[in-house]
Amino acid sequence: MHGFRLGSIFGFEIRVDLSWLLIVFLVLWTLSAGLFPSNYPGLSNATYFGMGLVATLLFFASLLAHEVSHSLVARAKGIPVEGITLFIFGGVSRTRMDAERPDDEFQIAIVGPLTSLLLAAVFGLIWYVGKAAAWSVVVTGVASYLASINLILAIFNMLPGFPLDGGRVFRSIIWKYTGNQQKATQIASNGGKWLAYLLIALGFWELFGSALLSGLWLILIGWFLYNAAEAGYEELLIRRTLEGVRAQQIMTPYPETVNTDLTLQDLVDKYFLSRRYQSFPVVENSHPVGIITLNEVKDVPRQEWGDRTVRDTMIPMHTGVSVRPEEQMSQVLEKMQESGIRRVLVTQNGSLKGIITANDVAHWLRRQRDLGTQIR
Repeated sequence: MHGFRLGSIFGFEIRVDLSWLLIVFLVLWTLSAGLFPSNYPGLSNATYFGMGLVATLLFFASLLAHEVSHSLVARAKGIPVEGITLFIFGGVSRTRMDAERPDDEFQIAIVGPLTSLLLAAVFGLIWYVGKAAAWSVVVTGVASYLASINLILAIFNMLPGFPLDGGRVFRSIIWKYTGNQQKATQIASNGGKWLAYLLIALGFWELFGSALLSGLWLILIGWFLYNAAEAGYEELLIRRTLEGVRAQQIMTPYPETVNTDLTLQDLVDKYFLSRRYQSFPVVENSHPVGIITLNEVKDVPRQEWGDRTVRDTMIPMHTGVSVRPEEQMSQVLEKMQESGIRRVLVTQNGSLKGIITANDVAHWLRRQRDLGTQIR
């Protein structure tokens, strides 16, 4: 996911994916132009917009509180949490590892829906007190919406389909009684797929019933849930397969390199157009100093290729694009994901030993599968 940093809460970095801006606009438009004018007629357009803006911001604050609760419990269980990312379907806590015990998994998963229920109760109380005290509908209307949406969020998240919170709770229970995390994940993942089928079917039903927008959303959510459920199980299989595997076992040793003073035009003509590689390690005085990828070159205007050098464009080593040969692949994959370029250099004592790309990992996994040694 790409986006921008919003800030931090309790030491958790909060990032916003660009897709999140779309849902903010849709929620704001739905509330300001649809829900509030329909439920509370007679107010000005500016008032409806103000209600919609406040409700939208508090809704996403509720989503953030939901994810922060997951992160706080995960950290209390000793699981490193890098931060939280808000995106089009809500939010996700970025952890470096999964829970190692089913009891921890249960507690981390259940706290999110409980937080949403608590928020629903708080906003419901505000609505109740406001109605009794004859407060303006500007306040009670927003509170009513927030109570309802948090209740819906809690109920939806407790559906037993992985990777929803309810699916993780379901997985933790199966894991507890079978002692087999992989089997529990497979069952919960299948539950997520069946839930996705149901949402997609309901979406098409809505489309035929002339509810175009809600039907499209249900189909989109169902499609996302199906892919997330399938990816969650595959991720576990990959992680199991890579247990105990080190970087030196997967890397491509002693890759071809380029010098820092090479112009981008020469880099394109002599390397990218005549080799099959999408990236090259960059060396200076025989020592690795960074990595240059085709995407970095494409971001530079073509008329500047003759003047810009590899040094000006490369991703330097200090940004975390290097690993040691003995590092576990679980750590390597984290660095590959963090780097955003899906590749890292393998270095030791200032010398380049190899490179690991997403293709290297995929090829190694494919060989394992073909040999039937790990993935089944």
